Amino acid sequence: MEKYGVNEIREKFLSFFESKGCLRLGSFSLVPKNDASLLLINSGMAPMKKWFTGAEVPPKKRVTTCQKCIRTPDIECVGKTARHGTFFEMLGNFSFGDYFKREAISWGWEFLTEVMGIPADKLWITVYEEDDEARDIWINEIGVSPERVVKMGKKDNFWEHGTGPCGPCSEIHVDRGEEYSCGPDCKLGCECDRFMEVWNLVFTQFDKDEDGNYNRLANPNIDTGMGLERLAAIMQGVENLFEVDTVRNIMNHISKIAGVEYKKDAKTDVSLRVITDHIRSTVMMVSDGVIPSNEGRGYVLRRLLRRAARHGKLLNVAGEFLYTVADTVIDESKQGYPELAEKREYIKKIIRIEEERFAKTIDNGLAILNEYIAEVKANGESVLSGEKSFKLNDTYGFPIDLTVEICQEAGITVDRDGYDKELKIQKETARSARKDGSSWEDSESYVFEDAKETEFAGYDSLELDSVICGIAKAGEISNEISQGEAGIIVTNQTPFYAEMGGQAGDIGVITADGKKATVTDTKKNGNGIYMHIVEVEEGTFTSGDKVTLSVCKKNRMAISRNHSATHLLHKALKEVLGDHVAQAGSEVNAKHLRFDFSHFEAMTKEELALAEAKVNDAVLSAMDINVQELPIEEAKKLGAEAQFGEKYGDVVRVVKMGDYSIEFCGGTHLTNTANVGLFKLISESGVAAGTRRIEAVTGQGVLDYIKAKDILIENTAVALKSNNINEIDKKAEQLSGEVKELKKKLESLNAKMASGKVDDVLSGKVEIGGITVVAGRVDGLGGNDLRNLGDSLKEKIGTGIAVLASCADDKIAFLATATPDAVKMGVHAGMVIKEITKIAGGSGGGKPDMAQGGGKDASKIEEALGTVCKVVESQLK
Repeated sequence: MEKYGVNEIREKFLSFFESKGCLRLGSFSLVPKNDASLLLINSGMAPMKKWFTGAEVPPKKRVTTCQKCIRTPDIECVGKTARHGTFFEMLGNFSFGDYFKREAISWGWEFLTEVMGIPADKLWITVYEEDDEARDIWINEIGVSPERVVKMGKKDNFWEHGTGPCGPCSEIHVDRGEEYSCGPDCKLGCECDRFMEVWNLVFTQFDKDEDGNYNRLANPNIDTGMGLERLAAIMQGVENLFEVDTVRNIMNHISKIAGVEYKKDAKTDVSLRVITDHIRSTVMMVSDGVIPSNEGRGYVLRRLLRRAARHGKLLNVAGEFLYTVADTVIDESKQGYPELAEKREYIKKIIRIEEERFAKTIDNGLAILNEYIAEVKANGESVLSGEKSFKLNDTYGFPIDLTVEICQEAGITVDRDGYDKELKIQKETARSARKDGSSWEDSESYVFEDAKETEFAGYDSLELDSVICGIAKAGEISNEISQGEAGIIVTNQTPFYAEMGGQAGDIGVITADGKKATVTDTKKNGNGIYMHIVEVEEGTFTSGDKVTLSVCKKNRMAISRNHSATHLLHKALKEVLGDHVAQAGSEVNAKHLRFDFSHFEAMTKEELALAEAKVNDAVLSAMDINVQELPIEEAKKLGAEAQFGEKYGDVVRVVKMGDYSIEFCGGTHLTNTANVGLFKLISESGVAAGTRRIEAVTGQGVLDYIKAKDILIENTAVALKSNNINEIDKKAEQLSGEVKELKKKLESLNAKMASGKVDDVLSGKVEIGGITVVAGRVDGLGGNDLRNLGDSLKEKIGTGIAVLASCADDKIAFLATATPDAVKMGVHAGMVIKEITKIAGGSGGGKPDMAQGGGKDASKIEEALGTVCKVVESQLK
């Protein structure tokens, strides 16, 4: 076989599937778009879920990609073995209701044998044990010998995730030779490295419903995945991903810096593999806009970076070095991902800054941790306390993951439960932070060198002139931003309120001569710099430009209504529920308000109505809203309440609403409570133990709510055929009464019919060992009627058991009832039901004298009843 490089294989794969009519797409970002279920993209199909589910229409029904992927569940294993890695590239070809098994299988075989040149006799195939169609294609159309097509069970060869689209899969394996064998019993499916899975072809042909049924899809899909590094290892004849050309070149750079060689020392090899893998992941994540932080994907990045830096220390590398290795990662991968070269300096800068930060903490942290470990061992113990491990993290910035890893190396463990307890205590008093991982939110990625702390002038003005002192776009600092581009504009002064304290950031426009940018959000970084998130509509903005910043008044007013209303709500809840109520978080934007508060149980309807009435009373009282800055102690004397999670200086901003409410608050507010308009409580729910949440609307939001309710009422009147909207409740009550009356008549009729069926069922009675057994089908009876019929039969059979089945409203019910003397002789109604319901695809059980169950297959009811005698007979033996 020719030893193709990683970049060659990638291009050959994508070109091959382009020749088959597939649209070549670039790799999607590692940051999922509109998918809260994923922290990072971890498979080739993950970014295309919207196309597989039909939520969106794909650009073409045939697609091929090479997708960047990150998986971190086994991060602790990376380095310890050569199998594990966090970053990989996934080659894939996909069909959205177009080609299916025949094409996927034949093209997969063609690519591996003809394009890659892998000998056919080295390839083995697995198929799902019930997928005879795929097996037939492999054997009779491709020509693979039957003994090389192995049937596997659902665990190995059936892809599904809960309910929804799923299907069988077929995997292609490469026999790497006897030198990789685990012994004479080695075969496909064992854990050794001889048979390496290289390609998984998933045939998404079913839709699994809530009942566990697999329904065939009208338009089945194809989802295939082949690890690029794994295929490269096979083509290059090397043992694992760390030895393929591009990855090995990265490791060689690290080896040169550290002055060590790979495969000379097992301990050194672990560090080389950790750094090699983690720097690959780091470069790719930073390129896609992820920045180091303490939450979400930012924390994943920080953990990878710092773990790599720590292993650099173990190799005695002095100073920061990872940012220099990033150059090699970029050079090795830029052919497939040209954006890496374009963002080279930005990527290196982010990595270097994080390395520098970590360098300030690791030496002190290591010294203290080593003291703790020595102390644990000296005391004859084997566990580092949660308190000390938390102190390392909280006081010295030493990551808990490194503490755990280093302790493991020293032969002791960490009390993670104790650590989590300490962390929970801290979080309960810490600022409530957003957790969506947006790169705009983290100040650490943008260094606006010409910008000082922004002067906010938006309390008194919604428009002012200022000068641009910073621009960022495409994840990096820039000098300009032009029409069609999105990014950040920073000015010396701004009237735009930045998102903080639970209040949404302002929107509006930034303009100059011939230039216009829409501000879609405003955020503030840790240096006090206000960042206007913009989309440029006209012209080009440049650093130093004089601009006019205009806040959208309508949006600001809507936010202010909701914010002022939260203060009124807080006070109202204290009056209704008690002084124990305390704010536990909030969110206010132009559409609604959300208020979290401490309370021990769900509010009653009466309490909710009273709280809502109190807020509206305060609104209609038209109280002036006064804002002033006061020394914090003076503000406390006035009775001002602090907001949840906020930290305050010596001087605080106090918002006072008449004599009703007074709180510390830095947000924007109305000038009079009457401007709230109206307040409508939408929902109340629990969010955590001892914490409740209220959602509500004000102003236009109330009008929208009323309009929606009006439409609902009108539609209900039409459905009820009522000409008078004001009497729909009476109409509904009338119809409900009619339905109840009809049900009673139906039940009465069924009862009469049931009593008439007693003789029919009795006519088929059988005597077994002194026991009378009757079994019959009586469709149309509900649970009560079925039980009544059973009781009637039991009175007439003497010593015996009656078993009934009924199909009503598409529901299948079984019932068995036995007389006391029959039970004494060994009859068990519960066991009878348990056995016969299985036949009808259901289940059931109960007591010896009474049992019930259900079924799913009505066609099996007669068969199930036909086994009653056999089951009863077995109980009497």
